[in-house]
Amino acid sequence: MEQMQLDDTDWLLLQALQEDASQSNQALAERAHISAPTCLRRVRRLQALGLIERQVAILRPERLAQLIGHGLSAIVEVSLDRQGAEWLDAFEARAVAEAQVQQCWRVSPGPDFILVTHTRDMPAYQALAQRLFTHDGNVRNVKAFFSVKRAKCQWALALEK
Repeated sequence: MEQMQLDDTDWLLLQALQEDASQSNQALAERAHISAPTCLRRVRRLQALGLIERQVAILRPERLAQLIGHGLSAIVEVSLDRQGAEWLDAFEARAVAEAQVQQCWRVSPGPDFILVTHTRDMPAYQALAQRLFTHDGNVRNVKAFFSVKRAKCQWALALEK
């Protein structure tokens, strides 16, 4: 793998892509004050270096609510009885396989996992809880916090050098 050294243009490209990855290569090149072919080559290098994980569309839940309802978001703390690597890995694999689990964090100290979930409604959350928590004999404690308002949802990383 190529040595990872970034210059100011690379940092500018990463920041610009975090803000709006849907912009055209031409617009991105103009913003970075480089040619379009150079911009494309640099972005592909940043991808090859593994700095860009993927490009996605971030949906606005408040707009989707008009079509499918608000849904139910929860932040869930999960503690396991046995914390050996195989037990942690097994629970993690099951959690990340669930489409309703948006985020899965292995944390310490405190609970073993923090999950961010989004389900259609409370019955759908209960079905998820049955699959992930109730049917797993290694789950010792679950504490769910249900969201009443999303004040901020930021995915961009602060790129301070």
